[in-house]
Amino acid sequence: MKAEHDRLDREISDSFSPKLAKRISELRGVASALEEWDRAQTSITELHTLLEDASTDTELRQLAADDLNSVDEEMDELSKRLTLSLAPKDPFAELPCLLEIRPGAGGDEAAIFASELLRMYKTYCARRKFRVSLLKYETTTKESSGGDAPLAEAILEIETPGTYGELRTEAGVHRVQRVPATESKGRTHTSAVSVVVLPSFPTSDSEGQDLLEADLTDPTSDYYVNVTDVRVDTMKSSGAGGQHVNTTDSAVRLTHIPSGVVVNMQDSRSQHQNRKKAWQVLRSRLAQAKRDAREEERMRLRRTAGAQNMGRENKIRTYNWGQQRVTDHRSGVSVHDLDDVMEAGEGLDRIIESVKAWLGEQEIQALIVEDELASEKK
Repeated sequence: MKAEHDRLDREISDSFSPKLAKRISELRGVASALEEWDRAQTSITELHTLLEDASTDTELRQLAADDLNSVDEEMDELSKRLTLSLAPKDPFAELPCLLEIRPGAGGDEAAIFASELLRMYKTYCARRKFRVSLLKYETTTKESSGGDAPLAEAILEIETPGTYGELRTEAGVHRVQRVPATESKGRTHTSAVSVVVLPSFPTSDSEGQDLLEADLTDPTSDYYVNVTDVRVDTMKSSGAGGQHVNTTDSAVRLTHIPSGVVVNMQDSRSQHQNRKKAWQVLRSRLAQAKRDAREEERMRLRRTAGAQNMGRENKIRTYNWGQQRVTDHRSGVSVHDLDDVMEAGEGLDRIIESVKAWLGEQEIQALIVEDELASEKK
């Protein structure tokens, strides 16, 4: 892989090609990790040579021994980085994403926390300079004690390429433990919010150029949806959920008959815009479902070795207000600065990076298991 990277890097300096640039980008992580690992290995060899040379004076020998201990410690991290660079890349990693937030168990408190998570992710995206738009923001018809209608569902479109790879580890159930403002006896309540992260498949870029057109019309593609399998209903926007409730038939509901997946969209006054957004969400959900089905088949083979699945229905994280602690149950990392996490500060970065590392280790373990199973069949 390193040799391929270097060869393509030489080729592209003579003649640029988007295809070559993409492949170089795919190989860069492995090439960079291997270069650092090689440099450390060279240092270790040189230091051992100094230590084994009888003519090396005492002071230089002591310096070499100290440096060797330092490089040995560094090698552990470099070896881990090199290993993780070989983990298979998610096929949707380079795409933009849709981030769906829905309150679960916990009533008004879950809806309040869902709103806080939405704010956290919007702040995180702003800090990372990701382009963001609110694709859907729907509330219930019920008013909370604070006077505002509770959040029923929000869909955040993160338009920057590569954000699916950055944020896919946020998918799952986020649990909050705290004393609600409406709790008169000071009891701690536990509520939950579901976060779903889907790859987003834009059909055109900012200049109107067609993207993924072949994939959208190819029945073997994850992005393909047979339009004859989708029932389209239009209706009037209703309830507190629509930002632009009106008396025209602008709301759109798409039902994918084979899977039963339903998408409702009524945020825009324009039926055309609602239809376009609904199709975008439907394609994303169905493509993710296809990928999940393949992943489940792989997991069936891995379970014999105890490999874990990062399912979206798992309780992945707990936010404990009383202890000011946020714990991710996959990586095991805890951050004791909950306010910083909710403000999308360095604490959230630390958690997200720890889960990426955990996921990479899981995927490496899966590769080993699959290789062992394949060897047994031979």
